[in-house]
Amino acid sequence: MAKKVLKIVGGVLGALVLIVVIYVVYVMASYYRLDDSLSLETAAPEEGQVESAIELDADSQGTAQEFTIVSANLGFGAYGPDFDFFMDGGSGSVAPSAQYVSDNVNGSAGAIKGLDPDIVLFQEVDIDGTRSHGVDEYALLRNDFPTLCSVFAQNYDSPYLAWPLYAPHGKNKAGMATFSRYQIESTLRRSLPVSESFSKFLDLDRCYTISRITVSDGKELVVFNVHLSAYGADAEVLEGQRSMLFADMQREYEAGNYVIAGGDFNHDMIGVSNEVYGNVTDTEASWAKPFDFASVPEGFVVAAKSELDAGTFDLAATCRDAGRPYDGTNDRWVMDAFIYSDNVTCIEQRTLDLDFAFSDHNPVYLRFSLGQ
Repeated sequence: MAKKVLKIVGGVLGALVLIVVIYVVYVMASYYRLDDSLSLETAAPEEGQVESAIELDADSQGTAQEFTIVSANLGFGAYGPDFDFFMDGGSGSVAPSAQYVSDNVNGSAGAIKGLDPDIVLFQEVDIDGTRSHGVDEYALLRNDFPTLCSVFAQNYDSPYLAWPLYAPHGKNKAGMATFSRYQIESTLRRSLPVSESFSKFLDLDRCYTISRITVSDGKELVVFNVHLSAYGADAEVLEGQRSMLFADMQREYEAGNYVIAGGDFNHDMIGVSNEVYGNVTDTEASWAKPFDFASVPEGFVVAAKSELDAGTFDLAATCRDAGRPYDGTNDRWVMDAFIYSDNVTCIEQRTLDLDFAFSDHNPVYLRFSLGQ
């Protein structure tokens, strides 16, 4: 009898091991990265036409024309205040429902529309995912901003992730989207270096996009939509990502163009968020490390950090700890930010404080003019 039980147990264990091996092979075989320097197509607005170029016409008092750019990480529509995420130490993995996802995406978009932005940068936009119940969030955004042209860049196409077992994260396809009231003449998708460890199978296919908008003075406004690594990235990978991004930004600046990079940098973009917001987790224990400000090329400004250095910083945090539901006491950081060239004049930069109602990130915006 004992031998028979042992035989059954051994058979079950063997089957489980075989299933795990087959699954690991499936995950590894499914992994791929998009090629670097991919040209992306600009989608026309749903309604009307966008302006062909930015016209730099001052008003009768000689005041330069102002523009507004917004950046928002949508958290694939899942991160309402009651949501936590398993990779941050919580238990959540999948949004409660498709309606929940749609409400969060549309809620963020509605708040951003109130700013009447000229350009909007979105990160973590699902187009088909288990975690977001198949909601095409890019289509929702196209409907929310019908008069803007747009570009979508894929940065996530995962195999079916069977973890956590109680609510598998599933198979998901997502990316970043750039919207503009001015014609986006071209967009290039640049593939960032990523970790070569096993964590790469769980991480995004990290990238940034470079979108070009014609300006009436013969230059271009070059807009970078950025989403740098967070989980599992070592210092060498992060340094490589910064170096690549800054090399492209500097090249555009040296060509005489106006340059703005915005997005989720997955670093503390003021360097002292723990002190400013009274965080419980100290810097050494946190994954939210201070950004390497020394690596920023000459001629560029980190918007939030510049206000801190000037003693005028009073911004709401842009990102909350998603290891537990939000109750107003979670650790918070400034992770979403703009870095712009010094031929761009910052008039105002703020956090759109939504108190994390629709995402684990608050949007940020920059009002600016072109020229010093």
